[in-house]
Amino acid sequence: VMSAMDAGRSNYGTGPTRDEGALAELFLGCLSMAERVQFFNTGSEATAHALRVARAATSREHVMLVQGSYNGHHNAAAVNVMTSAEALGGHQVTGGEYPVVPITAGTPQGELDLLHPVEFNDLEAVEYIAGKYEIAAMLTEPALQNVGVIKPAPGYLEGLRALADRHGFLLIFDEVKTGFRAGIGGYQGLSGIRPDLSTFGKAFANGFPIAALAGKSEFLDLAVSDDPARRVLLAGTYNCHPVPVAAAIACLRKLRDPELDLYGHLESMAARLEEGQRRIFSDHGIAASIVREGSAHCVYFMDRAPSNWWELVTGHDMGYDVRYRAELIGRGIYNFPLPTKQGSISCAHTSDDIDAALEATKEVVRAL
Repeated sequence: VMSAMDAGRSNYGTGPTRDEGALAELFLGCLSMAERVQFFNTGSEATAHALRVARAATSREHVMLVQGSYNGHHNAAAVNVMTSAEALGGHQVTGGEYPVVPITAGTPQGELDLLHPVEFNDLEAVEYIAGKYEIAAMLTEPALQNVGVIKPAPGYLEGLRALADRHGFLLIFDEVKTGFRAGIGGYQGLSGIRPDLSTFGKAFANGFPIAALAGKSEFLDLAVSDDPARRVLLAGTYNCHPVPVAAAIACLRKLRDPELDLYGHLESMAARLEEGQRRIFSDHGIAASIVREGSAHCVYFMDRAPSNWWELVTGHDMGYDVRYRAELIGRGIYNFPLPTKQGSISCAHTSDDIDAALEATKEVVRAL
């Protein structure tokens, strides 16, 4: 990054650069299931453009979302994330759709009418919604990582792929949180399930502001379609600003370097933390389930790991979680101060850091 700035590469908005091309080749070299990539600045931009592409490709308007999956701040996604049980009607919905619950004011009802939230790990619900509405796309995190870490059940992602093919909607994986976190090929690489489109951010530039929309050429090539009626606008003055592009190139090169073995380091540190946490909670008789995917992890204060949001919102001790996080922060160990939020380990963390976190955890558990 400093090299890019020292070289004066701070201009933007005039067209593609050599660095942008180098990043695109490097990115697609990491993400073997994608054929094209377009870069943006934020994950919300990437998911908004993904839905635009899907609607253009299918000539449909309705979108299926997953309860508990955060997919951006725009109107077509800002619903049904950490929704209360009361707002969901007071009972779990399986095989159908939840009420649409916006997480922001200012969304027109006409847009909300096109959104259909379903439970995670519920293939019957996806089948039902796809049969009832003209669905352009299903947009979901492949593993829910905005409410901790909720993993897909065996066969769930395979089922989504089959239903998308059968009903003609696009399957979009929002990998802004999961992408490059546990492996170089994203969660799609870990699962072996190829989405039609996928979005990325955060990890692939080590926190610098850049995002990506990747996927099959038949869909992303709509950006250069000869048919004006089908051509999709993908634009943004700051797209591929040289500074975050330099950061992304450097980060992906490091993540791919077998000599550095950064994923091995992350796995080692995360496993050390998980083992220590399990021992502490067990020793103090606290009901806790720890779920981890690579460096991403979460402690749920409940008897077993949740498989969807309803199990989490009705089974997890939210009050204890809030106090637990606050006490850790007071001892210098940062956890996002909202219950059920994912914790992260970075390549900068060391064994000493993990040991310090575990020692603080012991103090917190005793204090509570």
